[in-house]
Amino acid sequence: MALNTRAAAAQVIAGILRGRSMASILPEKLNQVPERERALLQQLSYGSLRHYYRLQAFLNQLLDKPLRDKDSDVYSLLIVGLYQLDETRIADHAAVAETVEATRKLKKPWAKGLVNAVLRRFQREREELAQALTSAQHSAHPPWLYNAIWQHYPGQADAILASNNQQPPMVLRNNLQQGSRDEYLALLSQHDLAAKAGALCESAIYLETGADVAALPGFATGRVSVQDESAQLAAALLDPQAGDAVLDACSAPGGKTCHALELQPDLLRMVALDSDADRLLRVQENLDRLELAAELITADASKPPDSLSSQSFDRILIDAPCSATGVIRRHPDVKVLRRESDIASLQEQQIAIVEGLWPLLKTGGTLLYVTCSIMPQENSEVIARFLAAHENAIEDEIDADWGYAQQHGRQLLPDVESGDGLYYARLKKIG
Repeated sequence: MALNTRAAAAQVIAGILRGRSMASILPEKLNQVPERERALLQQLSYGSLRHYYRLQAFLNQLLDKPLRDKDSDVYSLLIVGLYQLDETRIADHAAVAETVEATRKLKKPWAKGLVNAVLRRFQREREELAQALTSAQHSAHPPWLYNAIWQHYPGQADAILASNNQQPPMVLRNNLQQGSRDEYLALLSQHDLAAKAGALCESAIYLETGADVAALPGFATGRVSVQDESAQLAAALLDPQAGDAVLDACSAPGGKTCHALELQPDLLRMVALDSDADRLLRVQENLDRLELAAELITADASKPPDSLSSQSFDRILIDAPCSATGVIRRHPDVKVLRRESDIASLQEQQIAIVEGLWPLLKTGGTLLYVTCSIMPQENSEVIARFLAAHENAIEDEIDADWGYAQQHGRQLLPDVESGDGLYYARLKKIG
């Protein structure tokens, strides 16, 4: 029997509050609701998480006493109900009725009266409840993240916070091996898909509205891929040349690997390394669709295998594991799952990866360090620590008019109309 959509959304939120990721729980729930309801389930799940900290603040005022841990699904259902009333165009009466009905599908019929009472009270007292919220709660961010954004980017904080709460644009990477961007824009127009060219990368295309990849002309044959414009900068900054040996570390799901091969099909060698064998399957799927080839290796980048010998690569790309604070609009579960204490441990992991891979780089070679974080501790501070410890490393400054110059490297910030918040720094190995 198909699952009620509001009940399914509540189970997604409850799972994330217990520590699971959106990527691990949403796909299984999508398969449990009717196909016509899947877009709504995605909207309710993503939207409730994007606005979770504001909705939580409302709910804490509306509940007379906390719910028991075993009733986290009811708590999450209330979050979903508040999201519908506060953020969507769903008619209030329908939102309330359907959310109340979901208590039965969750096998919590005792909660019917509670859910109805809480949602009705929110309708009556919304303005009064909103006045009691802190600035962080109004912004729908956890306090530590709200404070960090204001600390590091006081001039851009409002824009970052607003962007984090928006649905991101769908961005395509045109495969220049198969034709120009203008040609593909014309092809999209013929299929009644409105789109525009990106400003930073000659391969980037923004769709006016999201679309199923199966509806994109030429997707199955590799004409385009889905990749944020900020991420598309990586291949050009790496600048692979014919005859180069290239290592893409932490490579899954393979967007940057494939883009580098598209830009330079005459590489001597391309190695895609990742610690997760299952995620490397995604890399292979992307390579197959684009009819590209690379060596895939499962390994910890901080401790590369002996098969990767010293000074064997001309270019190394490190897309380091990070807090993902630059891609919150795509992964709103980051707001709930990430902790302030994670940043320091992530920095140590990032340093270990750069240290582990540096010996593999040839003298005169280039290492491109990338994160999808906006935290300086994971970005410019990592590069500063590494440069201070290695006399054979110098910064190869990125001369660009995008982003913001940092102590080392450049920082892109998430933008409602543009790309995600990525950091780039480029190093050279000297004799």
